[in-house]
Amino acid sequence: MKVVLSPNPFRDKGLKVAQAARRVLEKAGAETSMCLPFDLEHAAVEIPRELPLLSEKEAFAGADMLICFGGDGTILHAAKAAQSHKVPVLGVNLGSVGFMAELESTELEQLSRLTEGKYTIEERMMMDVAVKREGRILFRDRALNDAVVTKGAVARTIDLEVRSDGQLVSRISGDGVIVATPTGSTAYSMSAGGPIIEPTAQDILVTPICPHALHARSYVLDRERTVTVRMGKQSRRTVYLSVDGGRAFRLGTTDVVELRKSPVNAQLVRLSNRSFYAVLNQKLGRS
Repeated sequence: MKVVLSPNPFRDKGLKVAQAARRVLEKAGAETSMCLPFDLEHAAVEIPRELPLLSEKEAFAGADMLICFGGDGTILHAAKAAQSHKVPVLGVNLGSVGFMAELESTELEQLSRLTEGKYTIEERMMMDVAVKREGRILFRDRALNDAVVTKGAVARTIDLEVRSDGQLVSRISGDGVIVATPTGSTAYSMSAGGPIIEPTAQDILVTPICPHALHARSYVLDRERTVTVRMGKQSRRTVYLSVDGGRAFRLGTTDVVELRKSPVNAQLVRLSNRSFYAVLNQKLGRS
């Protein structure tokens, strides 16, 4: 078994956790390599000089699995990279919550089970996101958690129109709207008052952010719907799109954000038999 280790050096100081995981895996008979999850050319981080690091292309060649070390943001980034190489990903939590992580840094010995085949693969729905202007596509991305259309820093509301297959779902006046996958239902959408959906479900969740209306609600839409978000006709505010917490894309007043279920799924590795609800209660501090 060939395993790629992808540590976030901002979370894993000196890559100590990743190196401990490497020792467990190699003792169990796995072949390992290591690459960083993002470009750190100008970052002031501590990386051992003697540690060989490969490029993403080199590391993923012939790989069977990716293990990433960090918080949910690192795991999100790694899961999308792994999906493009058709490799399942296992997250080791070094962040504060880590809903997507399978292991904590104190549970590395469980990695030895991978070479014995004692794990399962869980499929997670993803969304394809595009921004269109007069029929031209200006921006594309793929979301595992969510796509957020929101206002800038100025404390003013924005007006948005959300449609499903062309049919009006809601007109929102507020701070914006979150369009999330079931995986993303426990992220920003939950903080905004949206429902929690089992992560293996196949739904599209629409949650308004701080709506200026008493009747505003979240909507759970069928996975086959095409959701569109655009600014209201009278809106002249600055509005941004961010996919999975990534760099914001500034939207023009006539732009349309189009979201639909992706034909591909993310694959997450599961080692334990803990249910989603057990993890949820643990992460939210209720048990």
